[in-house]
Amino acid sequence: WSRRRQDNYWVLMHSTAPASDPARVSHDPRNPILLPSEEEGFDDFTIEYPFPFHNPADGRLYCYYLGRRRRIPKQTGLLVSDGDFGQWTRVCRTPVIAADTEHEKQGSSHPSVAIDGDTIHILYTGEAKEGHTLCHATAPTADPSVVTKDTANPVFRGTGQTWDSHGVREAEILKGPQYYHIFYGGTDGEVWRIGHVRTRDFRSFEPNPHNPILSPSPDRDAWDCDGILTPQVFSIGDTFYMVYAGMRGREWQTGLATAR
Repeated sequence: WSRRRQDNYWVLMHSTAPASDPARVSHDPRNPILLPSEEEGFDDFTIEYPFPFHNPADGRLYCYYLGRRRRIPKQTGLLVSDGDFGQWTRVCRTPVIAADTEHEKQGSSHPSVAIDGDTIHILYTGEAKEGHTLCHATAPTADPSVVTKDTANPVFRGTGQTWDSHGVREAEILKGPQYYHIFYGGTDGEVWRIGHVRTRDFRSFEPNPHNPILSPSPDRDAWDCDGILTPQVFSIGDTFYMVYAGMRGREWQTGLATAR
């Protein structure tokens, strides 16, 4: 996860929780575990939004993450670890998903991963002045730094409903037995809420009829009353959990939800 410091300067953090009680979080005493690059580069001002994953090809941990200089664009980099979530090394000094297309003028950011065989599927946010969209890319498990963008990008612009008609962003993938389940933030131009679609091919997306599946708290004193994003879904036993970011004013914090 990431923590914001003064001047919108973000660093990477690491925490753990027991599977028996995901809400009981303990923080790594080594935090922050990674700082912006000391060398001039795409991530020399801020780093955030890490997505760590185990690579079955070599047994190592990899992590796509968002990096930025003091000015946009945001771009995606890659880290590697030999098993310690508190120690990471940059694979390369350049972005592996560069902001180099019209729909990514302001960013190719917020990566999420699902592995199918020897292919890494990556969803990321394309950021442009015109709005946010979801993009797809792939990389071989043999070399996660070799990323190929989908020629159909952006692959998802929203469901066509009002609640996500003004932008979609920060998607997370949950691979099921038949579908890839995509959880994402959508906005009507005022408030960010969380939605769910599923896909087999990253071309056609079937929306959940209950969208948006999670909305900000109606309690104006609640910590997540002004918007919610970053829905990371995982299962433990028969329960699905969602870790998400909630906002009140300009302050973001992390919450936990469960499926009914």
